Amino acid sequence: MSENVVHLHKHTEPPTEAATVTTLTVVPDPAPAAPVPLWIRSGRAIRTAVTHEHTKTTVRAVARHSLYVAGGARIVAKRTWDGRTAARYERMLRAAEAAANYEAAAEWEERGQRFRDARHRRRMDLLHSPLDAAKGAAASAGMGIGGLVLLGIAMAIATKDATEVVTPLMAVIKFINLMITIVRVVWGPAISVGPFLALLALWAVGSKQQAAPNWALPANVRGSEGEPITPSIVVKALRDLGVPALRNAIKEMGDAGASMLGPITIAGCGVEVDVTLPSGVSTIEVQNRRRKLAENLTRHEHEVFITIPTAARTVRLWIADSGALDEPIGPSPLVTDDTMTADYAKGKAPWGQDLRGDAAALSLYQRHLLITGLSNQGKTVALRSLALWLSLDKSVQFLMGDLKGVGDWAMFDGLATTLIQGPTDEHVIQVTEMVEGAVDEMNRRIQAPPGTTFPPLIVLVDEAQVAFMCPAKDKDKRPYGGSKANSRYFMAVRKIHNQGRAVNVLMWQGTQDPTNENLPKLVREGAHTRASLALGTESQARMALGDKAVDGGAAPNLLRPGLDRGTLVVASDGITIPAGQSSITVRTHYIDDDAAKAITDRAKALRDGVTTLHAIKRGEERDPLADIAAVLGDAPRVRTKDVLARLATRNADAYGGWSFIDLKRVLDDAGAEPYKSDGVMVVARDRVARALANRDTEGSASASE
Repeated sequence: MSENVVHLHKHTEPPTEAATVTTLTVVPDPAPAAPVPLWIRSGRAIRTAVTHEHTKTTVRAVARHSLYVAGGARIVAKRTWDGRTAARYERMLRAAEAAANYEAAAEWEERGQRFRDARHRRRMDLLHSPLDAAKGAAASAGMGIGGLVLLGIAMAIATKDATEVVTPLMAVIKFINLMITIVRVVWGPAISVGPFLALLALWAVGSKQQAAPNWALPANVRGSEGEPITPSIVVKALRDLGVPALRNAIKEMGDAGASMLGPITIAGCGVEVDVTLPSGVSTIEVQNRRRKLAENLTRHEHEVFITIPTAARTVRLWIADSGALDEPIGPSPLVTDDTMTADYAKGKAPWGQDLRGDAAALSLYQRHLLITGLSNQGKTVALRSLALWLSLDKSVQFLMGDLKGVGDWAMFDGLATTLIQGPTDEHVIQVTEMVEGAVDEMNRRIQAPPGTTFPPLIVLVDEAQVAFMCPAKDKDKRPYGGSKANSRYFMAVRKIHNQGRAVNVLMWQGTQDPTNENLPKLVREGAHTRASLALGTESQARMALGDKAVDGGAAPNLLRPGLDRGTLVVASDGITIPAGQSSITVRTHYIDDDAAKAITDRAKALRDGVTTLHAIKRGEERDPLADIAAVLGDAPRVRTKDVLARLATRNADAYGGWSFIDLKRVLDDAGAEPYKSDGVMVVARDRVARALANRDTEGSASASE
């Protein structure tokens, strides 16, 4: 009952004759919360104290300064050993032999031999030095005492005091006694302070050389970047890579791993070095540790590239200067040089710069093209810059489908024969029919007489994944999208891939986030030039570039989305790739919409005028004379074979099978006969326009009657 409280409750019912009753009610107190055991509270306090940032900083500081002393002792010992032995010469000799520099090796061997000879002479001198020193000391003592006595005799004669004879000698004895007294006084403190001074000297050496583990160094030192790449840094980075066979092999090498490295050469905004791996270490083991290798080299992962050259068991490291890849590369020559023209067959498009800072130019001659990558990484700009350069070759014709439809390709209006822009199923249908029309043109060219030359026809589809994933079907239940044998877009692209390059009909596609659904395997492998911006996974990188390129070191999946916008990995024989590599990384020039419009204006000035078709309508009744007038554009005259090609591109169903006879028949009937100019048959724009005007006038007159 001691823990209970007794409460008195007085009932206040109306008074009665009976006495007021007072009752006792026992109400227990609520149970108090169980106290936290002392050992738990102490453990929490200890854990908080141990994990506190101040504690970590203090521990690092104590460890750092202690290890500075140990590191300084190691450095001093090594310097002393190198100074007293021929170890330094042996080390340099082995390094020169490993680098196949036999002239330097012979020089270091000669220096080492001279050092040994000099050391031998010093040691032989030490054997005779005690006797020589004793003889010299005795002679010096005798001469010294004799001199003091003579000095004393002179003083005695001068002062006529015989006691002055010993005065110089006694002065020397007193001086020696004073020195002994001073040494006796100073020796004790010197013995006590000497070790501390030695430790301070060792600490100073270790501090200057940062001779402590990376975790113990200050934050500003641990995070330092831009350390120059030297052979010792590369070897140490490889040794600490976490490959046991590699670490053990480096330890066993007499030259501390120097023989593994080729020359470190400046390569653009970084350096390049070939590393020959020791037996038992595969190149894939180094490739799979790219991030750790970069961190060991005090670089970010994106600043180190690992490729596989032709030499066996060799990896090629390209190491960027810290922060260099985040700097812009400058404007495109297309923007800065307004006199630049293009040559489809012999020229190369100025696309950007490689990692070495050299210009990266791509040949587009008879090569199908595929560019892929995650959304908003610069795919359209990279693809458009190639088309902009090629537009400066007035012989090139374009059929364009932009399935994004936000105006990225609007500047090609008046330059492309067909330009379809929009993301809907109807736009996919029109783009599919455009590609099928290019197939008909390809077949017509294939059936032409041998030796016939044809102007380049670029069939370009941006955001092609929209076409592959379109669910729409035609009246015969054939799907426009998909990757089956009856899929219309897929089959049209495949046909161009199979035979188009022989007659200069080329397929260019840009697509996002490649998968087997939105970029079928047969279409991927049909492209001669494959380029990829940043991707999410290695499997996507293999889809974009192929297994060979990825196995050779191509890694678009390691590019940084957003930060590496415009940087792509290219696998193509149309671009100069360093020997032994299967791909090259290119930082493309950025050409904005205004600059792109200025370039297309220059391209339009080179041409006779192109009427751009924005929609394709199949099965409608055609007006041949009006279509001829449309394809002539603003040119005063156009060769008949070019008119036929433009008509076939405009509507393959109606004009794909036309010959010169069909064209001549329509023009003769209209009174706009073709004629020869400079030895070739041409069609005059004025004649066709006059024929159309006369026909319309006659039609109006007939209607009025």
